[in-house]
Amino acid sequence: MSGKTIHPEGWAPALGYANGMLMADGTLHIGGQIGWDKDKVMRPGGFIPQMEQALSNIREIVEAAGGQVADIGRLTWFVKSKEEYIAHQKEVGQAYRRIFDRHFPAMSMLVIKELIEDDALVEIEATAFIAPKRD
Repeated sequence: MSGKTIHPEGWAPALGYANGMLMADGTLHIGGQIGWDKDKVMRPGGFIPQMEQALSNIREIVEAAGGQVADIGRLTWFVKSKEEYIAHQKEVGQAYRRIFDRHFPAMSMLVIKELIEDDALVEIEATAFIAPKRD
């Protein structure tokens, strides 16, 4: 089964990876998104702004593939600090709802030691299903 690379318009090139791969069956695999914007500039302000940017990136990839937030079936979160996440749960919920409203797919969270980008505090990957268009 072959896939189509999904790269939102205006984003800096993804080098050595794809932000999203839309498979022929409609499954959209979204690579780990961190808190940087379309120009690969890390959003300042710590965990909450980075988390919100990562979720915004996921939404933008889903929309570029022809879908919507409700098509997302799974999120996997990788966080560097369990304590920071727990200390900011109210802000996490508020930021989450700004991007995903009240759509809550299956989720997992892993606490990890490091991410590839040193300044990244969170990375989130996703899987969505976008029904193939019928001709």
